[in-house]
Amino acid sequence: MAASYLPYQPDQSYLLPPSLEEWLPEGHLAYFVSEAVDTLDLSAFHARYAGGGPRNQPFHPAMMVKVLIYGYATGVFSSRKLARRLHEDVALRVLAAGNFPAHRTLSDFRALHLTELENLFVQVVQLARECGLVKLGTIAVDGTKVKANASRHKAMSYKRMKQAEDELKSEVKALLDRAKATDEQERNEPELDIPAEINRREKRLAAIQAAKTRLEARRREADLARGRSENDGRRPRIRMARTRAVDRTSATSVCLMIATRRASLIRTAGS
Repeated sequence: MAASYLPYQPDQSYLLPPSLEEWLPEGHLAYFVSEAVDTLDLSAFHARYAGGGPRNQPFHPAMMVKVLIYGYATGVFSSRKLARRLHEDVALRVLAAGNFPAHRTLSDFRALHLTELENLFVQVVQLARECGLVKLGTIAVDGTKVKANASRHKAMSYKRMKQAEDELKSEVKALLDRAKATDEQERNEPELDIPAEINRREKRLAAIQAAKTRLEARRREADLARGRSENDGRRPRIRMARTRAVDRTSATSVCLMIATRRASLIRTAGS
């Protein structure tokens, strides 16, 4: 009996537009980053694009900030990897909402808004701490929850608050510096892992089939070569066996000749 599987139709198109909210489980980090950024002041980002017309339409700053903060918070510091994950990572697709900025766009945005991005990143981590999160992705934050009057955050001195904020800014700056260094190291790397000539599905399938044919041909050639090698290995043993037989025959003939000669000598001596 044939196995029964759950339906699997990778070429099936959606009959209705999918809802981005259904792509991730409730409470996912991407939702926190998105909602935290939405509550913060992004006027410093918008100010740089004031006066731009319809011909100069950059990506929305809120989307760019969310993508960069989520990427850095989850340990993705390379703009190239981040740009690829916008196509592959469900959380980043939710945050980008159908936008796919190139890696240079991501790195240029970070460089252009470095100070504003650093300040906003700090605020997001502070919000995570106040909400009781233990971690913001890979970034450890103070997980002590705010508990009314018993909260030690409420009793924290101004000096300690200032020190904690400076430490947090230093950590965030280190993350942004790491992202910058990673982009500089990857500056001369090729744009895609897959050659441009097999990007399209039809060409990709044809290229895969041609590659499969070549591999099968090489395998057949290897099998034939191995068969010839094995046959060549057997032939010397056959020749050697024949040589030994000839050698034994020759030795027997020599012995008979010697015996016949000796008998003739004995008869001659007796007579």
